[in-house]
Amino acid sequence: MKRKTLLFCLFLLALCACKREHRVFDPGATAAQPANGTVMNDVMAGATQPSAAVPIQFEESAYAVAEGKRFYQAYNCVGCHANGGGAIGPALMDSEWIYGSKLEQIHSVIVQGRPNGMPSFANKIPDYQVWEIAAYVRSMSGQLPSDVAPSRSDHMPTVRSESSRPKEHPADENQQPLVPGRSK
Repeated sequence: MKRKTLLFCLFLLALCACKREHRVFDPGATAAQPANGTVMNDVMAGATQPSAAVPIQFEESAYAVAEGKRFYQAYNCVGCHANGGGAIGPALMDSEWIYGSKLEQIHSVIVQGRPNGMPSFANKIPDYQVWEIAAYVRSMSGQLPSDVAPSRSDHMPTVRSESSRPKEHPADENQQPLVPGRSK
């Protein structure tokens, strides 16, 4: 009897001590807000820069990037930026980023808009969807880890996956990118 009790206790101890890998497959609407209830970014409140707290789980979740790809199509970002190659709006697949290539900078551009073309989507798109779109936009130029890839585009089977494209190195706002044939 003592042996069964000892085995049962060991089993319970092993079960409690075992920590399985924790993955966030769907960051969802609550991921953009911290647990204490304060607003994650000050962009919607009218500030010029988002706060330093950025929900990086959107860049680490293939599901969030795939959702961002879906929203990129659904909100007609394709209408101006094509499939990342640029049309009316700038290309999103190269190393020339006018307003910055960091997740919070892309989020700020989507929410606040920019003069001469980019409309503001503040209060038109839920914040967590803006973060997902921003993560997808970063994936277009290979800025996300290779294991984070959006889903395959079935209507465009000849297009290479965003994660398999060569990584671009966007220049900072204060530094011009080095482009062959151009001088600083």
